[in-house]
Amino acid sequence: MTTASLRIDLDAVLANWRALDAMTSAATETGAVVKADSYGLGAARVAQVLARAGARKFFVAAAEEGAAVRQALGEGPEIFVFSGHMADDTGLIRDLGLTPMLNSLDQVQRHFDALPGAAFGVQLDTGMNRLGLEPADWAGVSAELIAAGPKLVMSHLACSDEPDHPMNALQLKNFRAMTDGLGLKRALSATGGILLGPDYHFDVTRPGIGLYGGLPFETARPVVRLSLPVVQIRTVAPGETVGYANSWTAARESRIATVAAGYADGLSRRFSGKATLWAGDTPCPLVGRVSMDLITVDVTDLPEVPQSLEILGPHQGVDALAEVAGTIGYEILTSLGQRYQRAYVGGPV
Repeated sequence: MTTASLRIDLDAVLANWRALDAMTSAATETGAVVKADSYGLGAARVAQVLARAGARKFFVAAAEEGAAVRQALGEGPEIFVFSGHMADDTGLIRDLGLTPMLNSLDQVQRHFDALPGAAFGVQLDTGMNRLGLEPADWAGVSAELIAAGPKLVMSHLACSDEPDHPMNALQLKNFRAMTDGLGLKRALSATGGILLGPDYHFDVTRPGIGLYGGLPFETARPVVRLSLPVVQIRTVAPGETVGYANSWTAARESRIATVAAGYADGLSRRFSGKATLWAGDTPCPLVGRVSMDLITVDVTDLPEVPQSLEILGPHQGVDALAEVAGTIGYEILTSLGQRYQRAYVGGPV
């Protein structure tokens, strides 16, 4: 097999969800963010595992994502759409029972005109300036929306991965000022907000990256393991170069493994000459440039020729690999390409 193998541990996803759920009180319901195909790991499989464990609220970015999750879960669980009610979403929202998080006065008008009486939620802007009704707009329509019975009122924290950042307290204050005393079901926290403590939990939490083994949930169980097959081994003499632009020159006689993955598979060119792959417990440096389909790795010091090398696994998680490229674990996960042979372990039989 010449395509790489991506192993996704559904039991680890479930363990992470349960651990985050245990951090909140019994009165707080823990949902799950499964947008971007569960951060690239398969929304249908992840949502099914979590639904069987008791999750009843799922969050997606767009109505089209909600359609795929509804197909996987069937009727019953609530599916909230962060982008709200866009112009072409009415049919999906109506037919699949999705709950749009209304973000603007235009969306409020559209939803009430197109689907009077249909479920909805409201997203409020408490300072991130990305999505949601601003305080003045909320003040003007809150009475009407409250009377219609929103399923959920939420906002989103901009700096929750930095616990001491003053923006967290400011947004909490703003959220309370906009919602206290209204008798509404509220949600403020994703993974980072859960870790900030009970003041941020409210009625519903919506963990995302923490489910999939990423920071800021430092004790999360790793979820992914990515193994790249070795296509060829060659001996390179001292002074010879490897890869595009002659970017690596052998200082000694070296054995170079060419492995089947590249930037078409979500492995950034920023890994060139920087990343490490692993043969069991032995680190092997990536040499030369990452190309579209291939990576070259120095395996000179291995006692045996490897059949594959790992770039994600027990020795290097998504955030460690992300640091090499100057990015975040979210980007590593969501960039994983469709050519990988995905294998799920754990979860429902």
